[in-house]
Order: sequence, then structure tokens, then C-alpha cells
Amino acid sequence: MQSSYDTLKEIQTQPDAWAEAVQVASRQAVHMQQLWRSKDFNQVIFTGCGSTYYLSLTGAALLQQLTGFPARAVPGGELLLYPASAYPRNGETFLVAVSRSGITSETIQALRAFRQQGLGHSLVITNYPNSPLAELGDLVLGLPQGQEKSVAQTRSFASMCVAAIALSAILGQRQDLLEEMERLPENGQRLLADYSEVARVWGSDLTLDRFYFLGSGPRYGLACEVNLKMKEMTLTHSESFHFMEFRHGPKSMVTDTAAVVGLLSDSNRFHEQAVLQEMGALGGRLLSLGESEADVAFKSNLPEEIRDVLYLPVIQMIAYQRAIAKGLNPDRPKNLSAVVKLEL
Repeated sequence: MQSSYDTLKEIQTQPDAWAEAVQVASRQAVHMQQLWRSKDFNQVIFTGCGSTYYLSLTGAALLQQLTGFPARAVPGGELLLYPASAYPRNGETFLVAVSRSGITSETIQALRAFRQQGLGHSLVITNYPNSPLAELGDLVLGLPQGQEKSVAQTRSFASMCVAAIALSAILGQRQDLLEEMERLPENGQRLLADYSEVARVWGSDLTLDRFYFLGSGPRYGLACEVNLKMKEMTLTHSESFHFMEFRHGPKSMVTDTAAVVGLLSDSNRFHEQAVLQEMGALGGRLLSLGESEADVAFKSNLPEEIRDVLYLPVIQMIAYQRAIAKGLNPDRPKNLSAVVKLEL
């Protein structure tokens, strides 16, 4: 039975984990601001592996947007193998290390080397607050309600995404945004209820043989993440692109069996919608998500800066439904384990 899968339960219960993330960040707000002001940092680096690297892309883009401070994302393995390409020779780095389990080898070793070399201060975002990674951080945002049994991240990713959004609001001194984030869970619950049939129809359509996820700005990292969910859970050809980049070659792959999924913003909707319309003219099957006038309309009345997590639940459900339609086990994707542990 479909209801027996942990993935389904974890997708459906994620709004509770969002609420916890807002509460944890709010309680730690003063400590985060103190850590932020403790040094004259040159840059912020978000790091993680797999899903949490994609979360880092979103977190870094949003933090720079709200603070004006240089921020970027670097995979944990790259920090470990090529630290000189990430850290400046002079000045300190504010490192945000993200890991669902807190035991991902590359991220742990990268943070350990960061500490040993005195390169700056760190904040850890994880669903396991007593994990080895958490022990290495100067400050920890521990989110146990995001813990899950499934291999593919859904509830955990979303909970850490909310924490990263809250971090950006706090460091950007936007208390107004932090307060508005308390309304995210109710909107998430409504989206799951209102668009369950949309998710079933799209996920069950096996005439689709490829998915393209388009997102720009902070939403590019989310496009990468939902692309990964489609790969992991459904073993389907899937790719992610910035909206405008999709015209520069990748659109040659659009056919009438291709789904083109757009994560629309408010600020650049005109340009993003134009890309979708062009792909529709090429035969692509279009699905749009956004605050309004979209196939999946949030209707949240929340500021654009804090509602990125709302793009996740319906697409996660599409991936889940596609796995079921293909006779796959969404809890245990082929060739994968929940944690990558290496001898480093």
C-alpha cells in the first residue's frame, strides 16, 4: 500500500518540521548575531554534499541578497580537496556547514580542517544536534523533527531550508521576515491538501520520459534539489537549469514527452514565464509554481524572500507518485544509502 512508505509520511508531515526550524532559529537569533559580529569576516561559505550542497546554493544566494555580504556555496568534498580555491589568504570565513545526518565524511573533515587551520567561525545546520559535525560547530541549529527514515531527503531538506532562510533573515536584521515565517507551516499544509491530485496526475503520467526543472536566484538550488529527487526516487532522466540558460542549448532536448517545471519568482516573472512559453511552443509539457497565476499557486501572501520552501512539497509528491507508478520503492532508491561515509 502506498501509505506504508515512509517517504509519503515524511513529505506530508514536513510543515511540523518547518515550525520547529523557525522556533530554533528564533531562539538562537541573538547568538547568531553575536557570532556574525565577532570577527571581520571576508566571506560566507555554505557547504554540504548532495542535497545539502543544493541547499547551500539557495542559502548563499539568499544570504547575500538580504545582507549584501559576499556568500557562495562550495561542496564539502571540494573544500576538503581544494581549500586554497575557497578560502582567502587573508581574513576569515564564516562557514555554514549543512548535513542531515551530521556524519557525512567530507563535510566533517572539511570543517575539522577549517577549525584546525583557524580559518574562521562556523555554524552547523543539521537534523541530528548531537552528531559529530554538530560537535565541531561554534553554533548549531539542531532540527530533530526533520529526521527521516527514507534515503532521499524530503522533510529533512525542507526543515534545513527553513533554517537557512531564517539565518539569512536574522543576519540581515529582518525581524519582520522572521516573524512572517511563522505562517509557513499552515501554507505548506494547505498546498499538500490542495494539490495532491495535481501531484498524482503528473507523477502517474509515464508518457513523460524526462524532466527539466528551471529556477533562478535562490530558486536555482531548489531546482537542483527537486531534480535530484526525480533521479533518486524515480530513476528518470532529469536536469536543472537557470531559466535564461535553458535557451542556450538545453532547449534542443524539449519534446512532447518532456516536462518543463518552472519555479517562478515575482521579481522576474516576466522573463521566466517567457522561457516557459517558448518551451511550450516546442512541445514541452509545462508545470509552473509560484505565488499566483501558476499551476501550483501558493497564495501565501508572504514576502518572496522567505517562501522558497513552498516550492518543495508538491514536486516531492510528484516524484513519490512517479516512483509508485513505476513500481519502485521510494524509500530505498537504487544504489544509494542515506549517508556517505568514506575513509578519509
